[in-house]
Amino acid sequence: MSATLPMATTAGCDRPVLKERGQREVFCGLTGIIWLHRKLQDAFFLIVGSRTCAHLMQSAAGVMIFAEPRFGTAVIEEKDLAGMAVLDQELDGVVSRLLARRPELRTVFLVGSCPSEVIKLDLATAAERLEQRFAPDVRFLHYSGSGIETTFTEGEDACLKAMVPRLPDASDDSAEELIVVGTLADVIEEQFRRLFDEMGVGPVHFLPGRTSRHLPAVGPRTRLLLAHPWVNETARALEKRGATVLPAPFPLGAEGTTQWLRAAAEAWGVAPERFEQVVAPARERARVALERYRPGLEGKSIFLFPDSQIELSVARFLNREMGMDLVEVGTPHLDGMYHAAELALIPEDVRVSEGQDVDLQLDRCRAASPDLTVCGLGLANPLEAEGLRTKWAIELVFSPVQGYEQAGDLAELFHRPLDRMQRLEV
Repeated sequence: MSATLPMATTAGCDRPVLKERGQREVFCGLTGIIWLHRKLQDAFFLIVGSRTCAHLMQSAAGVMIFAEPRFGTAVIEEKDLAGMAVLDQELDGVVSRLLARRPELRTVFLVGSCPSEVIKLDLATAAERLEQRFAPDVRFLHYSGSGIETTFTEGEDACLKAMVPRLPDASDDSAEELIVVGTLADVIEEQFRRLFDEMGVGPVHFLPGRTSRHLPAVGPRTRLLLAHPWVNETARALEKRGATVLPAPFPLGAEGTTQWLRAAAEAWGVAPERFEQVVAPARERARVALERYRPGLEGKSIFLFPDSQIELSVARFLNREMGMDLVEVGTPHLDGMYHAAELALIPEDVRVSEGQDVDLQLDRCRAASPDLTVCGLGLANPLEAEGLRTKWAIELVFSPVQGYEQAGDLAELFHRPLDRMQRLEV
């Protein structure tokens, strides 16, 4: 059963959007743990799920069997399914063995998955019970990473939202502070921190930080910059605590990064000439890096299937900075409040779709026969067999592509399949 709704506007923006509800290609929300566990160095992500969950995470992370990652799976066994074991007792036993082996851990996330037995398990109560037992040394938080109703990047959003209640309250007389929301690679975090310091913006905090106990205070004088388009529920939770989101495009490419940084600079009253002085060298390096790939991308057409919510930002970058022609820009969820700045930079004649009816979108893609198609793993190989060049959407999330210094790396992700096709052409 499928339904394609007529073009409609989205709350917070006036642009018509094609809304589709039908069969979807979904990647599991547990995969957000791949980048979260690398960032939070004193936390452990304990997935409560099946062997399928364990195999998925092992494959997605590329972790060798002798490695000591900061995630694992409490596997639902046959005796659990048969009702021969008390799941709460089983979970407590797994946690006890984990902390005995990893005493350096300071936070354990209990991550729910989609098996019905897990859905029935009250992880909120389990987290409270375990924290009472192991406090103050270890905190326990919980969230759902199920991919049944969400796209895979929303796993990170759910994780960060679970952290918001633990953030301390900022005092009424505290200085203005900036929180950058969304997991960034350490090298990108340092690049942004240097730019903020040179502009005089701050103090600056990153959520998540490098440890789970480094939690910034939040209150009415807190300003937020969203690093990713998928942290909208975390942003709403922080706004309820009094924080204010600075509207801006997301920091992909030279243009997006400049506007993102400018939003903070203006909030802190940084003089325009000072802002230009700080960002000009890095922006010029980005421009030079992009010029290398522009000849291979300019004039090429691209179709973006909905996958991770990064599609609007990517489309804006490819169109405005690389000269590509946009056929359709699909995104799983369009939030008019936080995505309006990106949407305003997409040409009016380009179809923007929210949600998915995969069969209808495949029909439109085949009819357009774009030079490049951005899609999930399940669609890429069939489309390649039909003669369409594809780019795996998941690479856009797993690769560090934010900021000036990574702009060339972002462009190369799209240049590579087209260059390969040209080299292999007979």
